[in-house]
Amino acid sequence: MKTALIWTLVVSFALIRPVYAEEWLPVREKSLEVQAGSPLDFSDILPETKIDENTRVIVTTAGKLAIANDAAKPQRFLCASLALSPASGGFPDHDAADRYALQLKRHGYNIARFHYVDAALMADRAKDFDFDPQVLDRVHYFMAALKRNGIYWIMDGLSSTRGAYGGYEDRWDLKGDLKVDAQITDAGFDHWLKFQQAFLSKVNPYTGIAPIRDPALVAIVPFNENGLEFDAMVQEGVRGSVFQKQLQPLFNNWLLKKYGSDEALKQKWGWWTKEGSLEDRSVALPTNRNERSERMRDLQSFFIDVEQNATRRMTKALRDLGFRGIVLPYNNWPTIQTGISRSIQDAVAMNTYHDWVGSYEPGTSIEGKSSLEDGLRYLRTVGAARWLSRPFVITEYDHLFWNPYRYEAGLAAPAFAALQGWDVLCRHAHGPIVLAYGEDFRFKKQILPYAIALDPVARAGETLAALVFRRGDAKSTSLDIPFLVDGEKGLPQGVNDMEPELLTRLGLVGAIGLQSVTDAKPGVVAVAPQREGETPMAIVAKLKDAGRVDPSAPADLDSGKVVSQTGELQLDAGAKALALRTPMTQALAFNKVGDGVELGAFSVKQADGRGLLSLSSLDGVPLKDSKRQLLILASDARNSGMRFRDADQRVIEDFGHLPVLIRRMEVGLRFETPGTFKISPVGLDGRVRAPVATVKRGNIVRLSNDTPDGPTTYFLVERTE
Repeated sequence: MKTALIWTLVVSFALIRPVYAEEWLPVREKSLEVQAGSPLDFSDILPETKIDENTRVIVTTAGKLAIANDAAKPQRFLCASLALSPASGGFPDHDAADRYALQLKRHGYNIARFHYVDAALMADRAKDFDFDPQVLDRVHYFMAALKRNGIYWIMDGLSSTRGAYGGYEDRWDLKGDLKVDAQITDAGFDHWLKFQQAFLSKVNPYTGIAPIRDPALVAIVPFNENGLEFDAMVQEGVRGSVFQKQLQPLFNNWLLKKYGSDEALKQKWGWWTKEGSLEDRSVALPTNRNERSERMRDLQSFFIDVEQNATRRMTKALRDLGFRGIVLPYNNWPTIQTGISRSIQDAVAMNTYHDWVGSYEPGTSIEGKSSLEDGLRYLRTVGAARWLSRPFVITEYDHLFWNPYRYEAGLAAPAFAALQGWDVLCRHAHGPIVLAYGEDFRFKKQILPYAIALDPVARAGETLAALVFRRGDAKSTSLDIPFLVDGEKGLPQGVNDMEPELLTRLGLVGAIGLQSVTDAKPGVVAVAPQREGETPMAIVAKLKDAGRVDPSAPADLDSGKVVSQTGELQLDAGAKALALRTPMTQALAFNKVGDGVELGAFSVKQADGRGLLSLSSLDGVPLKDSKRQLLILASDARNSGMRFRDADQRVIEDFGHLPVLIRRMEVGLRFETPGTFKISPVGLDGRVRAPVATVKRGNIVRLSNDTPDGPTTYFLVERTE
């Protein structure tokens, strides 16, 4: 009786298909290695470069990155983030490294960022600089494998606040003073330098050359995220003070040099109470980082001096060791102060996130909002922190899991980066790919924030980024909108003030970034050094009057209805929609479709949920002539058994487990170019499955990601006349 009842229930569930089973479909693939020659293998359409002295990456006179033997052609780099801790499996053995590097090439990456290598080398080591020999061998071999596959490198000089000191078990936590000490003490700097000598300056046995001299090494971030104010902010709870106490005597010396006496200092600082005196160097640091005062303005000037001196010292040390590439200090925190600190650099790097997540513990929450709704603020903010006419590198970005709108990043980040003319784009992750689901490591048992390799939505976005950004499907604007800077005269009274959000909306029209008033060109429309009174729409009006922006193109920066100066990127912030229309790729990130959206080669007529839809040529010709195309359909994904504490699913209780589930989605499409179109699902490993539809131009086809072989985010579209 019991057996019969169970069988009846199973049959009933199979026939009824409960709402949960209908909405969330388990991924069937185990192997995620992209098959050679498949629609997801970009080896041919994004050919590799043989890395040697002739193909060293250089900075051109126009401030772009290029390959030395083809300097006239700017080169974009799609970056693979390699933050390979023991929790994510660590650095692969030789066989896996060969497979992993080949897969990165097939996925379209042409540069990789090595992050927290110092922590990996020193994990469970008791003595200073006692690198784990197996990890060191694996790092060396992996670097060589990447180089053989035409993948350049970015290295962190140090990532961990524990550096190469022995005896620590919290190397991936934000504890310790080394980030500050390396800038203000000889002992800290010497420790930093010794790591460069012990790791970067030693010959890699698999390449025959020290990494610091290798043409594969494009850039070094001397110490990841080491700005004085940022480090103070993230460690305030650990240290128990707003600013590191070691800064106080240095600040007093700086004040004495600037003012000479307590009376002069008092006249400048006004009514702000000054504890102590310059005579005995006892003037206190601020105890509230939200203070707005002349004291805080002076503190920022002090920070600029310290950071610029550290930049010069670290850059010289790297040059003395033989490094010829790019040095990228202070790669985060887009404040006015840090922008001035970076003004002496030859290039700038930045990190940025939408809906940042800082913990995997139960109770961790997200906002769960769209990045289109606020007009891509996380991208605009760092865009305004770059310096125009210099290379710009995004060392970290992400629109994080489990935000339901994260499909937006797959279009927004590469399209915005292309519009701005950025040089390197790196979506932060433990690693951007895995070879298979089910690897027995803590961070690979389910999708987590920063575990984009296991997330079909993030992976689909990276696939699109390889085409939109690296291949160059989206073009860069010819319109620069400088934010003029008059040295330290524009420093605000608040230490964490950034460029006005309203003004950064100009980045939706043209390329924004900082520029010294001494470099300003006559007649060029720019944002004045004094930002007060400047409005984005007034700047747009000037650009239209100057003939730099099409007067008929939507450019309502107040409402968020904007078409870029290139005419390719269209934002409707209120509708949470972003469209890209280029000859090679057409795409739409949408909250809902409504009456339909025409993109050019195809139109989206209907969708039963939010998501990302794109169509890209795979045969090197524009979509109007293309006969082989990749269609991406990304909805949402989560883990089996995922649980939340709230109805809005913003507060996590349990991340769940494999298999990964993809939200079922159906769209209505109409192809607008002549011909007959055969649509075949493509597995997450690139394997082409049996066709599911054939449709002629002008007819609507309903396409679902729920295919006979399981859910997917990819389809091959083949056109015949």
